[in-house]
Amino acid sequence: MDSIRFATIGRSGITERFLEALAETEDVEYVGTYSRDEKSARDFGSRYGARLFFDDLAVLAASDEVDAVYIATPNGLHASQAMTLARAGKHVMVEKAFSSCEREAVEVFSVAHEQGVVAMEAMRNLHVPSFDRIREALPRLGPVRLATFRFSKVTSRMARLRQGERLNVFDPRFSEGALMDIGVYCVEPAVALFGRPARVLSAAVTTRVPGCSAGDPYDTIDLAGEALLDYGDKVVNLSYGKMSDDMVSSQIEGEEATIVWDQTSCPVNVRIFVHEDKGMVYRMSSGEGEPIFADVPEKDMVCEIATFAAAIRGDEAAVGKVATLERTTLDSLHVMDEIRSQTGVRFPADDAL
Repeated sequence: MDSIRFATIGRSGITERFLEALAETEDVEYVGTYSRDEKSARDFGSRYGARLFFDDLAVLAASDEVDAVYIATPNGLHASQAMTLARAGKHVMVEKAFSSCEREAVEVFSVAHEQGVVAMEAMRNLHVPSFDRIREALPRLGPVRLATFRFSKVTSRMARLRQGERLNVFDPRFSEGALMDIGVYCVEPAVALFGRPARVLSAAVTTRVPGCSAGDPYDTIDLAGEALLDYGDKVVNLSYGKMSDDMVSSQIEGEEATIVWDQTSCPVNVRIFVHEDKGMVYRMSSGEGEPIFADVPEKDMVCEIATFAAAIRGDEAAVGKVATLERTTLDSLHVMDEIRSQTGVRFPADDAL
């Protein structure tokens, strides 16, 4: 097919990063943007060379000048927007988290399959070459027994939340919070590597959402949390938050070796430490480990765009990868649904019929 024509929904920093990566991808073209206000769409899209500006989602869905849409709105809008577009024959690349809950994701993927379009979550840390190297190295570890996936960073919006401001990123009515924004970077690689766990145990730091009325069922949001994924033969720890900076590496521990990396959101500095039997020791001496090299592009979103575009074109390997990623998305949302259930964070989608 000719160049794939993309439109975007959302005007946040992640959309800007997407467009910067799109500009470095072959055989794709940015043609349009959607906003509820046409002037906002025009102001944003024109900066990146768009020629089409929409303030009606139905008009975007019906446009014969758009092939695919990147959706980067608040999580609570993802499923309805993706289904509207997929029903109209548009391929959809949906920013993480793919939807509010597993049920919504099942509905989106069902519509995409019926219409013969590609629906894929934009989960960038699953697409970069360094994650492939981690997966390929797993057999060297021997039986895996423990793993830790960590990602916490202080957000500037915490100060505004503490001052009583109601913010979309901390609002259950938009399906947001620390788990959906930050924790998802820990959940998805764990599930991609090990599958759906048998059991989930979790705890979280939560707060009441400013401005909620008495009896509002969606009055609690998470700010940080931990979860244990029980696989029977292994336990995986997830640590995430928006209140502090986590400076500890992620790792997977096998009986024969341990693999370690930095920046869970985009793995770098991957290295393996092979176990040496030194008898009775009380302090581990790590050394430098064996580096596992991977060329991660500076604009790392080019990796997920390449997979998505190749699947649209019918590339067999890409189509197979997208199918595998669909399972990862569904299983990850299942895990996050359970974490939220245990920590008291409820979204409107949880109560939808």
